[in-house]
Amino acid sequence: MSASRNPNHEHDARWTAVDAYAFPHSHPASRHNSAALENALAKSKAAGLPDISTSPAQGKFLALACKQAGVTHALEVGTLGGYSAIWVASENPQLRLTTVEYDPKHAEVARKNIEFAGLSDRIEVINGAGLDVLTRLRDEVVAGTRPKFGFVFIDADKENNWNYVELSLAMVKPRTAICVDNVVRRGQVADFSIDNSRIQGARDVIEKAGKDPRLDSVVIQTVGEKSYDGWLWIVVNE
Repeated sequence: MSASRNPNHEHDARWTAVDAYAFPHSHPASRHNSAALENALAKSKAAGLPDISTSPAQGKFLALACKQAGVTHALEVGTLGGYSAIWVASENPQLRLTTVEYDPKHAEVARKNIEFAGLSDRIEVINGAGLDVLTRLRDEVVAGTRPKFGFVFIDADKENNWNYVELSLAMVKPRTAICVDNVVRRGQVADFSIDNSRIQGARDVIEKAGKDPRLDSVVIQTVGEKSYDGWLWIVVNE
């Protein structure tokens, strides 16, 4: 299960070789969800979606994090073609996932991929602007009409990273993990000669999470077949 090569990604033969060696051992092609995951990648590429989904290893890591914590309700901001959503839900039969996607084309591709995976009953795809949808979801959680979430994955417009975290805090249980993707950006987050809006969004969420007494956090740099980047991993305090 390999990702297609994006020329905008930074590549190192060692990173790709390790993924190519290790991933088939940790997740053989005979696993129950392999066909659905491959289909999601292929259909997303055929539909012209950008090659910015998580890598297979990263997708499984998110799924294992939910499994380890016994998560029953998870929230994703940024569906794309549904690849990470399928990972999380297919590895956790007890879990229901709500995923939010701004682009209607992406949302439609994701729904079809999720239907192929047989997960339409446990993955809810909501098409709309992230801030608007999360505000509505927050109101539903506060009103008691929607269960609180036990895991959050944020992989959407980087300028709103902190806004998505802030809105999520009213919707989650204590000790919930919130993962914010793409905060290292090939090391550019620490290069202060670069100051575009995406880099600033990464710095903003890193710095604000570090100052917030409700949270504990760490930045994890990642390498692999899909470039050099990293996550901000946040845990909500008791």
